Amino acid sequence: QVQLVESGGGLVQAGGSLTLSCAASGSLFSIRTMGWYRQAPGKQRDLVAAITRGGSTTYEDSVKGRFTISRDNAKNMVYLQMNSLKPEDTAVYYCNTAPTFQPNWGQGTQVTVSS
Repeated sequence: QVQLVESGGGLVQAGGSLTLSCAASGSLFSIRTMGWYRQAPGKQRDLVAAITRGGSTTYEDSVKGRFTISRDNAKNMVYLQMNSLKPEDTAVYYCNTAPTFQPNWGQGTQVTVSS
C-alpha cells in the first residue's frame, strides 16, 4: 500500500491560487495512477484530477483549465496547482490512487475559498 500525507491548503480569496502537495511512501508508487479527490461538507468524496505514471492527465469538468496535476516519481510526490479558485472549490482535498482508491486515506488538507 501507499502512505499519503497532504499539505498546502489554506484560506484564499476567490480568483486566487494554491498548490497542494502529496508525499507518498510505500511500494509501487511510481507505477500507480494517482489522483486528487475532494470532499465538501455534506457531499461525497469525488475525484477531480488524475495522472498516470507516464504523465497523462484527466480532470473533472468543473476544474478543467484551472487545475493542473503533476507528479515527481523520483521524489514520490504529487501536486495540484489550483488557479482561479472559486468558493465552490472549498473542500478537504486528498490524494490517493485512482480511479480505484486504497482504503488508508491521509488526513487531507483544507482549502477554503472566500467570496
